Amino acid sequence: MKLQEQFVKNVKLACGQEGEKWLKELPELLSYCESRWNLTIGFPYTLSYNYVAPAVRKDGSEVVVKLWLPEDGYKNERETLQTLKSKGIVNLIDHDQKRRILILDKITPGHNLAKIQNDTEAVSIASEVLSRLGVKPEKCHLPSTREREKNLTKFYKKNPYGLGPISAGLILEALQVFTYLNQSMSKRVVLHGDFHHYNILQSGSSWTAIDPKGLVGEVEYDIIQYLLNCLPEEGKFKVISRRIEIFIEKLGLNKERLLLWGFAHTVLATCWTINKQSGDYNSTFYEGIYIFQKLYYDNFSRTIARRLN
Repeated sequence: MKLQEQFVKNVKLACGQEGEKWLKELPELLSYCESRWNLTIGFPYTLSYNYVAPAVRKDGSEVVVKLWLPEDGYKNERETLQTLKSKGIVNLIDHDQKRRILILDKITPGHNLAKIQNDTEAVSIASEVLSRLGVKPEKCHLPSTREREKNLTKFYKKNPYGLGPISAGLILEALQVFTYLNQSMSKRVVLHGDFHHYNILQSGSSWTAIDPKGLVGEVEYDIIQYLLNCLPEEGKFKVISRRIEIFIEKLGLNKERLLLWGFAHTVLATCWTINKQSGDYNSTFYEGIYIFQKLYYDNFSRTIARRLN
């Protein structure tokens, strides 16, 4: 069984020996899926980490088979799909918890939102999809935005003097923002957790979200990843600013909290991407830190630090 080269590298990098073992077991897992659900699996999509492929059931219906890596992300995605069922997210048909398998509806035609060249139209579509996802986290075991705060705390403890372009002072300021927002949150809902252009697909005449990571928090936090995706090389500030105004208008969001979440998340997201050996990092995330800082100052005539003191 020949696997995509980058996919193999990603799996080994993410899961080490467990990942190598999982790759060897893939043919057997695929055969298990075909037997259990009476379907024929086609060639996989372009793969990043998990194995995802279209399949046809005996009755002719089309589905998607997703085999998760040996890590915790599987249970979060499964619970999010079950919680947000029929709320603008792809339908989970069945699953196998032991083997980390999901059987999902196949979305047709399945074009992602990045195909929409008119950015205003794309944001309006994303707003409509997001408006259908908000569900109260009753009996929910998903992580919350407090976990993101803990992630940044761990990074700071390991790098008390900062790392790469991220100074210790910047991390501490972002941690203050995380703490303030988490403590003052009034409305908590189940979030997608990775809401961006490539996780929103056209489904007939409407659009549907896929691949949730699952998170509990404020809607304002859930749009930050979208704001940082599909940006031009020049003029990022203007595009992000315009997107924010559309989201606020369509969803009735709190602009101040959105900008604060944007700052805190972009600091964390940049930290996630820093390669200690090469010094490389995601420049868009890093630029986003200062875009959210400036937007906050432009709208509230004060720095983020002054807001918290």
